Amino acid sequence: MLKKLNRKKNQKGFTLVELLIVIAIIGILAAIAIPQFSTYRAKAFVAATKSDAKNAYTALQAYVSEYPSATPPTVSASGGTTGATLGVPYGAARVSKDVTIAIAGTAAGTATITASHGGLSGTFVYNADGTYTDGLVVP
Repeated sequence: MLKKLNRKKNQKGFTLVELLIVIAIIGILAAIAIPQFSTYRAKAFVAATKSDAKNAYTALQAYVSEYPSATPPTVSASGGTTGATLGVPYGAARVSKDVTIAIAGTAAGTATITASHGGLSGTFVYNADGTYTDGLVVP
């Protein structure tokens, strides 16, 4: 009987209190990290949308330099779940996943580019003169 008691005292391992403390610390770290991850994700959506709008603006400028007296055609592209391209006549300007780009020709050599993302509210608008309105809201 005494040998059994001695053997239990010599066993090595963690106590229940030590395990509960480790679980509590992991829970606290997760509570801090998860909201930060959501913020970083929303900022990445904004960056992707602005990048796609800039690419569309560059494609529009290339079209206007080639056809200065023509009104740029109205084109819309949605990245869907895999991404897409703007296509003719703006070349292969890339549209990322969940981003929607719309180019609306307004007059000879001028157009407005509107970009939005499925995970954000608001739009990012490029004007023909290079100015823009940033209406994207990070939730």
